[in-house]
Amino acid sequence: MEISGKKVLIFAADEYEDLELWYPRLRLTEAGAKVTVAGLGEKTYKGRKGYPVEVDTNVADCRAEDFDAVVIPGGFAPDRLRRSEHVLTIVRDAFESGKVVAAICHAGWVPVSAGIVKGKRMTCVSAIKDDVKNAGAEYVDQSVVVDGNLITSRVPADLPDFCREIIKALKK
Repeated sequence: MEISGKKVLIFAADEYEDLELWYPRLRLTEAGAKVTVAGLGEKTYKGRKGYPVEVDTNVADCRAEDFDAVVIPGGFAPDRLRRSEHVLTIVRDAFESGKVVAAICHAGWVPVSAGIVKGKRMTCVSAIKDDVKNAGAEYVDQSVVVDGNLITSRVPADLPDFCREIIKALKK
């Protein structure tokens, strides 16, 4: 098990991109991590394609210090997640303490709202690249971008590269 003993937090909210939550959840669990899915107060959320996820806990009960990585799926959920001060605090604290912060697709909005992207290289779905640039990040159009402990990807097709880099970072 490549990353046994590592703890990963994945955020969930309605209209998450189904594959962008489930693929990392399963891949990181398969690699040995203990994965916790946290939501904004509901017990179950539906993905954009209608696939449900039952969360393990509420983000209000989570702290960055209890996890080695935070993974943020895309879809329309990040627009809800970035309005939660609890989510932003977890992301900011994880980032500032050198823990992995990984965002794919529209999830780039969350690190932008957390104020951690200025001067960083990152990627995202093209629909929010202006938001990323306006927040002071350098936008790069490639499947995965690793800049320190910030890992970003664009779309579901990038998930193999995204998860590989998360696992690589957690092995260090």
